[in-house]
Amino acid sequence: MGIDDQTPAKARLLHAAAELLASSEGAPVSTRQITKLAGVTAPTLYHHFGDKEGLFDAVVAVGFEEYVAGERGVIPSGEPLEDVRRMWDHHVQFGLTQPHLYLVMFGNIRPESRPTIVADAEALMEGMLNRAAAAGQLNVPPHEAARSILAANVGVTLMLIAEPVEERNLELSTMTRDSMIFAISTEEARGAASDTSGKSSVVVAAIALNAALQASHSDQLSSSELKLFLEWLHRISTSP
Repeated sequence: MGIDDQTPAKARLLHAAAELLASSEGAPVSTRQITKLAGVTAPTLYHHFGDKEGLFDAVVAVGFEEYVAGERGVIPSGEPLEDVRRMWDHHVQFGLTQPHLYLVMFGNIRPESRPTIVADAEALMEGMLNRAAAAGQLNVPPHEAARSILAANVGVTLMLIAEPVEERNLELSTMTRDSMIFAISTEEARGAASDTSGKSSVVVAAIALNAALQASHSDQLSSSELKLFLEWLHRISTSP
């Protein structure tokens, strides 16, 4: 894919690096490849980014800034699980509109090496799920729910990116999204009269109280008392 010569050199370098990283399949990307695709000289790269690794770090940082802006742009509606659906949809849309950046951010995974960016994305999702937990809508702790949902979200997005545009079936995203939210939510949150999901009301209450205490920064307990109490709640909320 060509890069417009009218685009500023710094932006052309970012674009070229993202495109080459995304299509490299793990192979090294050279400074020469980047500067050739961007239509600039090596000193231009060094001027803007210091070195090639500085450029790669900038590619990921720019991508994550765009991603975070969209995720944080989800204004709470008062229905936390509906907001999670919207965050899922934004994630997929970001990947489909910025495939090169997305593949650099979420597609370059090495064995036994968990990218910081994945943990940061989980934290954004967990923040929204904490609200659902505090409302008694989760049957698993928010951290576990966030990891499960993000794993599915990334998997679906990568599958859709890999498909020809005209063959993409976005219903796959909708079905997977709703299945994941169904799996982590209580039946009360789904609109049912009773909870037969296998999680007792005590476990759901412990998850809710845990989330509420961590969000409220309560000063009614000392730090050691609160730590111990949260540990007890965690044991209850993760019990079979």
